[in-house]
Amino acid sequence: MEIAVFSIAGKETGRKAELKDAVFAIEPNDHAIYLDVKQYLANQRQGTHKSKERNEISGSTRKIKRQKGTGGARAGSIKNPLFVGGGRVFGPQPRDYRFKLNKKVKQLARKSALTYKAKDNGIKVVEDFSLETPKTREYASIINNLNIGDKKSILVLSEPNKNIYLSSRNLPNTKVVLYSELTTYDILNSTSLVFVESSLENIQKSL
Repeated sequence: MEIAVFSIAGKETGRKAELKDAVFAIEPNDHAIYLDVKQYLANQRQGTHKSKERNEISGSTRKIKRQKGTGGARAGSIKNPLFVGGGRVFGPQPRDYRFKLNKKVKQLARKSALTYKAKDNGIKVVEDFSLETPKTREYASIINNLNIGDKKSILVLSEPNKNIYLSSRNLPNTKVVLYSELTTYDILNSTSLVFVESSLENIQKSL
């Protein structure tokens, strides 16, 4: 499968980039995508939620009323979970939500997501470029020239470029990542995936 290469002015350069079938045209595996996205979201969780149980709150442990003869239920200390201000039963405790996922499953998930994106014509290839200084206006004009200014887009670079990153970070619907940092979640969460030519070659080699 071949796709046109655009310049940063939004015009076709006349060259074509090859999207290899082994990466962009496989049989998608939805379960692998589900597992990879689940792991990504789980890894974002801080896991510091905490509620106090009855042994952790301050209060007297004195029995607040006699056991029998009141006509009501038995009651122990004021820290009983049934009372307002009492401890919580089975409340959340700090925990780590991360879990292991095999590297081959993650690769399959990324290939599957890229395949879906290619089928939806959500992939663009732009020639390699650089910015001399960080200018948000310049980066905004580039994505507008590519007709993705009003869409959620991700620009995939082959190597770190501080000026491009700084130029993009104030724009709400765009993100700049390295090809090695591109996740299944990012691919599915974007409307347009823009590769610079060198990053397309690198990601096809890595996958």
